[in-house]
This record gives sequence, structure tokens and C-alpha cells, in this order.
Amino acid sequence: MGLMNSIEILTDLAHRPVDAANNLPALSADQLNAHPGGHPNSIAWLLWHSGREVDVQLSDLTGDAQVWTKFRDRFALGEPGDAVGLGHTPEQAAGIKVDDQQLLVDYLEATLSALGRYVSELSETGLGEVIDENWTPPVTRGVRLASIIDDAAVHVGQAAYAAGALNHSH
Repeated sequence: MGLMNSIEILTDLAHRPVDAANNLPALSADQLNAHPGGHPNSIAWLLWHSGREVDVQLSDLTGDAQVWTKFRDRFALGEPGDAVGLGHTPEQAAGIKVDDQQLLVDYLEATLSALGRYVSELSETGLGEVIDENWTPPVTRGVRLASIIDDAAVHVGQAAYAAGALNHSH
């Protein structure tokens, strides 16, 4: 077994939420857009938000265009789809309706693949660079990347839990 450095670990971690999303059971449009237990976030919202938060934060790091520009028309969500979902009211969250599970997974995969490529080109020194002084302690690139990946993993995990609950209730 060889040694792994932090770049390799982050690159591997960046793909984990995609693996989890690909292992979700096949869901109908109604299941994707249901609000289990009256929760404001549907499975579709959770998967959409996971892609959006990765995409927006990666674009901030790279200065490159968001992957969303290639997916926006396919989602057909209009201006609400351009948001990230942080601070969404229940009504705004309910407005994110996506009937195509594969489209949600494809977008998430595209954003996390872009993140993985970005990470793989960094150096250990680059991970330690402070990129945001607005926090105490200041945020390094490595901490921001870990946060982005963690947020995606948590939300895909929530989607998996909700999908499992929906499939077992029938």
C-alpha cells in the first residue's frame, strides 16, 4: 500500500456523494418532489442543492463559470434554480420541482467531477492558503473544500434516508 496525501484524499472524497446518489433507488417524480413528514426539502431539492452548493463555491474558488450554465435550461427552474437554497423559505424550497432523477444525479456528478479535477491540481501548500478572512479562524482552501464535500455528503445522505423511507412505506 502506498501513502496517500491530502490531495488524493480530498479527490477521493469528492466522488463519494456521487456514488451515494447513484445508489439511490429509482424514484418517481412524485417521490422526488414529496415532502416526507412535511419537511420543506424534497429529495429533488436536496440533490439540486447539493449540486448548487458545490457549483457556486467551486466557481468562487476558480473564477470559472458555473457548471449550472450547461444544465440550467434542462432543469427549467428559471431564476429560483439559480439560487443555492441556503435560507430558502418552505415556499421557495417547494418551488424547486425536478421530475428527472438522472438529471439531478448528472448535475451533481458534473459539479463534483469539476471539484475533483480542481483539487487534483492543487498542492499541499495551496490547501493551506487562507482564502476567507471573514471567519475566526480564517478559512483555508482545504477547510473550504472539506466543507463543500461534507455539505454534499450530508444532503445526499438525507436524500438517501428519505428515499429509503418512501420505498419502505409502500
